[in-house]
Amino acid sequence: MAAVRYLARYTSVNRCCIRSLLGAPYQRIPAWSAATQVRLMSGLSAQFEEAKARLLTLKEEPNNDVKLKIYALFKQSTSGTVTTKRPGMVDFVGRAKWDAWNALGSMSQEDAQKAYIDLVNSLAGGEEKTAAAQTDSGQKYKNLLITCENGLRTITLNRPEKKNAITKEMYEEWIESLKEAAEDPGTVITAITGSGDYYCSGNDLSNFANIDPSKMHESSKEAGVLLNRFVSAFIDFPKPLVAVVNGHAIGVCVTVMALFDAVYASDMATFHTPFSALGQSPEGCSTYTFPKIMGPAKANEMLLFNKKITAQQACDVGLVAEVIPANSFQQKIWPKLQAHAKLPVKSLVYSKALTRDMEKDILHKVNDAECDRLVERWTSEDCINAIVNFFNRKK
Repeated sequence: MAAVRYLARYTSVNRCCIRSLLGAPYQRIPAWSAATQVRLMSGLSAQFEEAKARLLTLKEEPNNDVKLKIYALFKQSTSGTVTTKRPGMVDFVGRAKWDAWNALGSMSQEDAQKAYIDLVNSLAGGEEKTAAAQTDSGQKYKNLLITCENGLRTITLNRPEKKNAITKEMYEEWIESLKEAAEDPGTVITAITGSGDYYCSGNDLSNFANIDPSKMHESSKEAGVLLNRFVSAFIDFPKPLVAVVNGHAIGVCVTVMALFDAVYASDMATFHTPFSALGQSPEGCSTYTFPKIMGPAKANEMLLFNKKITAQQACDVGLVAEVIPANSFQQKIWPKLQAHAKLPVKSLVYSKALTRDMEKDILHKVNDAECDRLVERWTSEDCINAIVNFFNRKK
């Protein structure tokens, strides 16, 4: 359970978790002597107080390095340089916070306040610019960019700074965007791609954070329901669905590719499903589709033994339809898809139904079984320890 407690407080994804990780900036100033507290409180500028309040309004979770920087600057602003001993080896969070604070050295409290204010304002300002850009472009989603022109709808995963890792919010948006594409009479073909140098890095492991140990089973069941809905959106999608794999692909974004109608990849792309390395099990109906497409031996190398394969290897085993050189990938793939989007939509829909409908019941049963197993895996000791070790390596 120590691993659970560590995971719950080290990798949160919302404001409650930020409070837990950073402590004082979000709760209260420590109980120093009355004279010291008066002196510190009187020295805090109005801008500093505003920055503290503004930090709580952030919608996007800062990464761990930024959170530790915020914590360190706050402590330096209010307490000055480090005076405590470094926490013990088992206190992972305490050591990370202490190291970040200690790294500021002899920075004055005034300079620390200024740096704290600048950092918080830069985070908030970046969110405001992103929100404004989305409003100006008519985008309704926070994590996706949607375009539709001449029958070709493109869904672009748009968290490049996080390698397009999938959060719970992004799962919901992806499900909704597929529903829109299915119902839109102007959409013939739907293509999914990624922004930046990754197609998608799979689940944002921050999804595992901020879990109350007493509610782990309940949280896991909720996550299982969300995953089931997500995979079902691909199983039931009635129109041609294409993956445009511009870069590395990891986890669930790889497993659901077998539910697409075609996958086109840059020769720089890789495909990786490291489930057992994280104490988990496969999803996306891959336990059924991968052996069927590539044979049991090749499928097991990926699903059981975490083998990462290249785009050409993925093409050789039938997961990818075509590999295109990276230096001409964008120039070649979109004209190809635009040409496909000119085909009669009803012909495409009926042809897809003839090739897929016979297996829909099987796919849904596989999806149910995989999600049930994952709900068990997410609460297991080996999964929790594997994820804690992952975050330790990152730190």
